[in-house]
Amino acid sequence: MSEGARVVVEIDRPIATVRLDRPARHNVLDGDGWRRLGEVFDEISENDDVRAVAVRGTGGRAFSAGSDIAAFEEQRSEPEDVRSYSGAIGHALNAIQGCRHPTVAIVEGLCVGGGLEIAACCDLRVCGESSRFGAPINRLGLTMSYDELEPLVRLLGPGTVLEILLSGELVDAKRALSVGLVNRVMPDGAVVEHGYGLVARIAAGAPLVNRWHKKFVRRLLDRRPIEAEEREEVHEAFETADYREGREAFLDKRKPDFSGE
Repeated sequence: MSEGARVVVEIDRPIATVRLDRPARHNVLDGDGWRRLGEVFDEISENDDVRAVAVRGTGGRAFSAGSDIAAFEEQRSEPEDVRSYSGAIGHALNAIQGCRHPTVAIVEGLCVGGGLEIAACCDLRVCGESSRFGAPINRLGLTMSYDELEPLVRLLGPGTVLEILLSGELVDAKRALSVGLVNRVMPDGAVVEHGYGLVARIAAGAPLVNRWHKKFVRRLLDRRPIEAEEREEVHEAFETADYREGREAFLDKRKPDFSGE
């Protein structure tokens, strides 16, 4: 694995942490790093012991500054290498979006370029007051692919995405909250604790219900009419052991112990 490929996975059931781990370079990823990120999320998505995923950077100064520009001459110059690199990014972003488990980006410091794309693919985003977001890639003379743009446009709408891309300006936490880029802003010293508190609260919920809600919300963004069989799927929760446990726990005034069945 190359020097820029460090993606660390830590599982403390039922929570998984995916950590972008190159703090000396603001947690950038090279081609191997993007490939590893996709593999990690493919594996986590199939792990039934996991119920929620935290995504963060190492070191407290950055979530991620995205792709490692220093590696571009070697990895992103020839046409076939450009396509391979873009494919690795696309697979990673699609794997994050497609993860069965709820995902929360815990953003400390800088979150730009590919880091912004990774955060946008998560279900929720929590950041510190000093966090900054952006994608000044028009200064580099390169474009985002459709795979990279899609989660940003879906989250923010075309106007805000174009403002970020065309101006090249960095967005502060207050602005990020106002445009819907982040869900919560916390004091810098509290963002990690608060982020993991949110992840733990999600993980304590019925895992099948969380997965269904992710699926249903995403389906509503598709303009195709909802089919009859899809409408029936919303009733399947009532046939699960988790529904019985949740109902009985509510009546018994105790915390539910969900089995994911």
